[in-house]
Amino acid sequence: MQVILTKDVKTLGRKGETVNVAEGYARNYLLPRGLAVEAAGGAVRHFENEKKRIETRADHELAAAEEAAAKLKGLTVIIRAKAGEGGRLFGSITSKDIAERVQKAAHVEVDRRKVVLEDAIKTLGAHEVQIKLHPKVGAVIKIVVEPEDRAV
Repeated sequence: MQVILTKDVKTLGRKGETVNVAEGYARNYLLPRGLAVEAAGGAVRHFENEKKRIETRADHELAAAEEAAAKLKGLTVIIRAKAGEGGRLFGSITSKDIAERVQKAAHVEVDRRKVVLEDAIKTLGAHEVQIKLHPKVGAVIKIVVEPEDRAV
């Protein structure tokens, strides 16, 4: 029996794919759980249109990510933080801090989860940080951590 998957099924395939399965598997498992629909005329057309819409959205997201990467290319962000002797920070610079500063500096919306840091930055100096804007697009920016002046 041919069915169109409405959700990703680990052993069969991804959403929108047409697959051949045993009739009992389809009727007793896939169809009642809403994981698939029978591959009839209307359902096939509906999922073809859905696929086109998803591909169009993915193309727009990729284009937006490439545009943002172009804005971020070569960007240097200066962050001032309290530091002790030996260039060690009292706190640390986290992905949230970096995302906020990048948004202010480049006017590009960056989610803190897109900033790739192995560990928080805990020392003064220059650090290179990767920002994953899209699975296929990333940008490397330079973060310069300087000591905060203690003028009171």
